[in-house]
Amino acid sequence: MLSSLKNIFKVPDLRNKVVFTLLVIGLYQLGANIIVPYVSIAKVQQLEAEAQKAGILGFLNLFSGGGLLRMAVFGLGIMPYITSSIIIQLLSTVIPKFEEWRDQGAVGQKKLTQTTRYLTIGLALLQSAGLVYVFHTGAQGLLGGTTKIDLIPNFTFYRAAFIVLTLTAGTAFVMWLGELITQRGIGNGMSIIIFTSVVAGIPAGGAAVLAQGGNLKFGIIVGLTVVLIVAVVFMEQGQRRIPVTFAKRVVGRRMYGGSSTYIPLKVNQSGVIPIIFASSLLYIPVLLSNIVPWLAFRTFVSNHIQPTSLLYVLSYGVLIFAFTFFYVYVAFDPHQQADIIRKQGGYIPGIRPGPPTERYLSRILNRITVPGGLYLAVVAVLPSLLMALWNLRAYPFYGTTLLIAVGVTLETMKQIDSQLMMRNYEGFLK
Repeated sequence: MLSSLKNIFKVPDLRNKVVFTLLVIGLYQLGANIIVPYVSIAKVQQLEAEAQKAGILGFLNLFSGGGLLRMAVFGLGIMPYITSSIIIQLLSTVIPKFEEWRDQGAVGQKKLTQTTRYLTIGLALLQSAGLVYVFHTGAQGLLGGTTKIDLIPNFTFYRAAFIVLTLTAGTAFVMWLGELITQRGIGNGMSIIIFTSVVAGIPAGGAAVLAQGGNLKFGIIVGLTVVLIVAVVFMEQGQRRIPVTFAKRVVGRRMYGGSSTYIPLKVNQSGVIPIIFASSLLYIPVLLSNIVPWLAFRTFVSNHIQPTSLLYVLSYGVLIFAFTFFYVYVAFDPHQQADIIRKQGGYIPGIRPGPPTERYLSRILNRITVPGGLYLAVVAVLPSLLMALWNLRAYPFYGTTLLIAVGVTLETMKQIDSQLMMRNYEGFLK
């Protein structure tokens, strides 16, 4: 391990990429701790002490490294970009123009990326305007606390507009930082920023669990963490390779084709997107409880639709499993893949091109998505279920944090490995 780490700094190009990535991470953490103007610092500290139940903003706060509850310049984090990317990806299957761009290759992908950026700015404007209202009115159901806290005491329209513009500009800057990491750093920029955000809260979350649950419960959770890390590494590396053979063809005086390759289908083909979907859907009742005047509904939401409630945890697991199937079929369309293989003159050995290939890919996708969905649900729910049984409310999104941290680390290590091995150095992964 130490020799492999030393090899990174022997290669000038790789060393520059790693140093650049670390500098960008440091800049992001700085922006996630600078509070926007006109916000009371004393009220921010009071809110952070109160917001232990992790209400509607808890999941968004996870993806901003805690910057959301402190109303930092980068308070929205990368979440608007994630949301817009998911929306564009889903619309690519129903809007003909987006579908045409998706099939155009690099040129079409550039147009989709630009559309995603514009949508990110629009979502950031809407989210920041809603957050300014929430943090000014102190809506307890959204904040997860029991006390009304006004973060913007001297509220005026112009001050609110300035805060909205600052948060939106912060989101645009974070999006630019993520793209810079992808182009000039190491790893996927957006994934690195998400990783930085969620990992930043692990020490404080662990300390809170230790203080609330004691040494024995904390030790059991740490032991469970080690087991889950091994499981995540094993499952993230797992894939089903579907062989594809391309027929020989003559173009002019040259013969092309005749080669064999494979389509790698990962067991966890959807990443953490189903977790984001499930969390967003479960927060809709919490949002409605702040609008609907029905007391019984508000009481039910307050008692049962919380991250440490058994009903919430079980519903969370079921939704993650269901959304895994939904997103996998959006990201990997068997009909589209079968058509691409046929147009390129390829075929799966023993399977005829066209509809038989499509049915074969659908069957394989179903078989690997079942364990993939169960794996995501178990890893995301198991720590939360344990904390719900022990009534620990300190760190309800621990399973999600674990999935993101281990998954992004593996992908980044693979990129570093590939660059080291190209230069005849030994990599991290064996």
